[in-house]
Amino acid sequence: MKLPHTILLSELLNYNVKGNKALNYGNGESVWMHPPVHRILGWYSRPSNFDLKRNVWRLNQISQIIDNEIYVQGDPAISDLATLNRFPTLIEANLINIKGSKIGVIADFLFEMRTGQIKYYLVSRANPKIPGSSRWKLNIENINDQQPGLVFCDKNSLEDLILVKSSIKNEFLQKGQKIIDKFDQMKNIASNRLEDWLEEDEDINQNLDFQQKSFYNDKRISRSSTDKREDDPWI
Repeated sequence: MKLPHTILLSELLNYNVKGNKALNYGNGESVWMHPPVHRILGWYSRPSNFDLKRNVWRLNQISQIIDNEIYVQGDPAISDLATLNRFPTLIEANLINIKGSKIGVIADFLFEMRTGQIKYYLVSRANPKIPGSSRWKLNIENINDQQPGLVFCDKNSLEDLILVKSSIKNEFLQKGQKIIDKFDQMKNIASNRLEDWLEEDEDINQNLDFQQKSFYNDKRISRSSTDKREDDPWI
């Protein structure tokens, strides 16, 4: 199976790692990267919940991806979590805006499978481990500087970035707002129709009043003429 041209780190870590002779090396746990040039070198997996060792893999060891499993060639480098935690990474680093305030957390990134070059980062507003949370796109050119645990950008807020994944809460609010907007539209249409109906009814009433007044005036004029003829001795 042909490997994808690009992939998200979260997708890579979600795969179960399989080696030669169908050996199971467990799911990916974290990334091995070189932050200064925004490049991923590899990742490491955890064989089991009770195993303290970690299997470290290079990107070029990946042979194929089938369903939920990623197949690797060769043997992993063996390390421990304490050593791997000293590896520099931008994942879960705080994103600092142009004014020096925290506006989010680096949650994920998209990279090229062949070169490991990171195309862009994905930012969450708070804890990136919360399922269903929103993601904003942070381009490499928007990054001014970086330090362990900190990424500095030229933006003022997350609203200045492109929203690529909306949270369940936002989608609910958006859908709720659409329902409210539709209700308002229906209410406005009904209100306009009621006003038109009232205006038509008022016009009809005015016409009836006018006709009645005209009738009474004509009748009064006719009666007045009759009375004058009766009082006139020459008639």
